[in-house]
Amino acid sequence: MSIATDHPTYNYKVVRQFAIMTVVWGIVGMTVGVLIAAQLVWPALNFDTPWLTYGRLRPLHTNAVIFAFGGCALFATSYYVVQRTCQTRLISDGLAAFTFWGWQLVIVLAAITLPLGLTSAKEYAELEWPIDILITVVWVVYAIVFMGTVFKRKTAHIYVANWFYMAFILVIAVLHVVNSAAMPVSMWKSYSAYSGTIDAMVQWWYGHNAVGFFLTAGFLGMMYYFVPKQANRPVYSYRLSIVHFWALIATYMWAVVTTCITLHYQTGLSQWAW
Repeated sequence: MSIATDHPTYNYKVVRQFAIMTVVWGIVGMTVGVLIAAQLVWPALNFDTPWLTYGRLRPLHTNAVIFAFGGCALFATSYYVVQRTCQTRLISDGLAAFTFWGWQLVIVLAAITLPLGLTSAKEYAELEWPIDILITVVWVVYAIVFMGTVFKRKTAHIYVANWFYMAFILVIAVLHVVNSAAMPVSMWKSYSAYSGTIDAMVQWWYGHNAVGFFLTAGFLGMMYYFVPKQANRPVYSYRLSIVHFWALIATYMWAVVTTCITLHYQTGLSQWAW
């Protein structure tokens, strides 16, 4: 008897690749987390080695767990869900493969540069400008593959999980490009295109919305497919799920923007130093 993952029409190779690396990077990221947590109790665990110190391993841990572990999970599930719900194969196997190998290269470069202290010092966005450019290229290709597949769907409507995945892809693209704007001074050193308070606000506009869209919208897309699938029941209310989508999209990002504007106004009045 054939099972879902043996469907001859769909590209499950890239799904399996990302799923396997989700497990691999999850183990790596959480192992680094255990090590740096232990260093808070036993500082000698850095072995007097600069690239094993807490300050260098902590960004490696957060990037590995969020973008390597979480990112691979989102790639894997989005590619699986979009094919199943649109009843069509990914628009390009070659571009899908590029997103897999490109994302793994990003992760490996992060694992090399962060312990070496090559960092922009922006939380959750520590990677230096050459890697940021690679991320942008991979992400644009990801958007083409996912949205191109939705465009050529064989179903009449777009299932709600795909709405969340598309919002996650689009918003993360905007956040990454805006926050990572920088002026390179060497191959592995750059300075933010923003200064002072503006830089701080842009950074946490990015940081907060990275949580809101990378770690929320994307995983909600995952939930809207796999929870009903495991329960063997349809979504309780498709209409409510669409309300849920627009409520998140219409308020989350712009609430943060409003907060940043307010802080900037107050900062200008009181001359606070950030």
